[in-house]
Amino acid sequence: MQYLELGQITERELVPGFCVRLVHTDHLTLAFWSVEQGAVLPQHAHPHEQVTTLQEGQLELTVEGETKTLLPGSVVIIPPNVPHNGRAITGCRIIDAFYPPRDDYR
Repeated sequence: MQYLELGQITERELVPGFCVRLVHTDHLTLAFWSVEQGAVLPQHAHPHEQVTTLQEGQLELTVEGETKTLLPGSVVIIPPNVPHNGRAITGCRIIDAFYPPRDDYR
């Protein structure tokens, strides 16, 4: 068992305006994002299944060409290798879960 304090995890900016604190286990990666208003996440895809939960703000998310505006409480499941991109309409707080773990984020 391991206990962590999110505020003690070093925050990193992986994409301009997208800052993250990461928690890795043997089976998944959790990403706790703080996103600046207007920040753009370029289109990309990865071999990980992703579950995105918007906690605060408004995020425009496009998955396989379909665009939705996410509000607090919105959950999106993105299958592996599916192109997606986003834009923060307001400042946002987002939690992403990735399976398998994102070794590229370690």
